[in-house]
Amino acid sequence: MPAPLDGAVDPGPTPLRDRVPAPDLARGGMLLLIALANVVFWGYGRPLGLRGYPADPRGVDQVVTVVQLVLVDGRAYPLFALLFGYGVVQLARRRAAVGLPAPAVVRLVRRRGWWLLLIGVAHGVLLFPGDVVGAYGLLAVLLAGALVHAAGDRALLAVVGCGATVVTVVGAAVAFVPDAAAMMPSMAVAEPLPALAARAVEYLSGGLIGSVLGVFGAVAMGTWAARRGLLDDPASHRPLLVRLAAGGLAAAVLGGLPLALIAGGVWAAPSGATAAAGALHSLTGYAGGLGYAALFGLLALGRTGDRPGVVARAVRACGQRSLSCYLAQSVAFAALLPAWTLGWGAVLGPADAALLAAGVWLVILVVAAASDRLGLRGPAEVVLRRLTYGRR
Repeated sequence: MPAPLDGAVDPGPTPLRDRVPAPDLARGGMLLLIALANVVFWGYGRPLGLRGYPADPRGVDQVVTVVQLVLVDGRAYPLFALLFGYGVVQLARRRAAVGLPAPAVVRLVRRRGWWLLLIGVAHGVLLFPGDVVGAYGLLAVLLAGALVHAAGDRALLAVVGCGATVVTVVGAAVAFVPDAAAMMPSMAVAEPLPALAARAVEYLSGGLIGSVLGVFGAVAMGTWAARRGLLDDPASHRPLLVRLAAGGLAAAVLGGLPLALIAGGVWAAPSGATAAAGALHSLTGYAGGLGYAALFGLLALGRTGDRPGVVARAVRACGQRSLSCYLAQSVAFAALLPAWTLGWGAVLGPADAALLAAGVWLVILVVAAASDRLGLRGPAEVVLRRLTYGRR
């Protein structure tokens, strides 16, 4: 076991059987949204318009573009960040319950953050420059004290407001970003070593910091939600969760619709209207992330007992292994989509790419469910826990 810290022994990772079900259910469902959001970034070799979607979609591709922009794009990552912040509070609360002093908990969160940052850098350079794990690690290192105990509710909500302001300003810039043939130019590089170098430049020169700026407010929002235990005991918070789910998702749909109509070729808007639509889309993405979290909390009601349904068990198993499943998505996409492998990213439209993303998520879901039956943790979770807690 690890050595005692300040007179108390760290309890280590939470056994799977003792984990709160609702956050894991939310993480498992979130991974489907993440797959749908990420697959767009792997496209290249054709004119791209707003947020990486084809400049002139037609037919079913047009429908998928509109649906993704109101339900997935800019909504999945606020949910991801919210659940990360929620998890940090769960980690801190468990250690406080066994008497671990707050300074020791802060050091633990920072140590875990450093390892997450290293994992994220490796993921961003080797596979996917759009990685956000490194951003969460960096935020854990920088904000450990505030996330664990120092920041009050007003401070957390102020951080949420700052984060929402930043993404709103960045969202407005979509009207002024020049058209390109790839969201990430490294996807179009055919030779493996030059592609690796291009990914390193993309991630280290802007991808990491851009992700930090995009998610820090949502991490604070997750911290705020965790301090109220919204997903720890969804039955006790059902009225609030209903309001958050209905209001958040309605705001996400209505706020995302103008940009979705522009990207889908339905509305030929001037640049000023496009900038406003981009700002509204990004701002309401925060509301959508909170709405999705509340929705998953409600879905967990009645599905968290001793014998939840097969689907609920599988989604929970995926959420319990969320880091491994997130990285596995990139492995699958890297094997199929960039020019340095099979090059499917040059030929798949939004509809085909969405089907591929859903298929990858389903395969990973099956593997996670099988791992759960065998009592196996995800490999990335095993590595992170060993690095964080030492040999137990």
